[in-house]
Amino acid sequence: MQLRYQFRVYPTPGQQIALARAFGCARAVFNDGLRARQTAHEQGLPYVSDAELSKRVITRAKTTPERAWLGEVSGGDVAADPRGPQHRVPQLLPLRVGQA
Repeated sequence: MQLRYQFRVYPTPGQQIALARAFGCARAVFNDGLRARQTAHEQGLPYVSDAELSKRVITRAKTTPERAWLGEVSGGDVAADPRGPQHRVPQLLPLRVGQA
């Protein structure tokens, strides 16, 4: 049996700021990772591994002045996104098909 719930969330102004910051960081990290992989592909370089991608777009990026703000957000919010949807979709797909 599958159940479905529908609900709305009404965050406080402080929570709205925190959510915007977390999603903004996740989006920036995802875009940086995508750009790194596209650049490597265009230049004929080997595929950038997930570990290397994480080092580039999170760990090293925090040390640069233009991405220092990544250090202000929870590590889980930032680290959850660099691998992108190619890792989440295969994990969710069996659940949609009915396989567990």
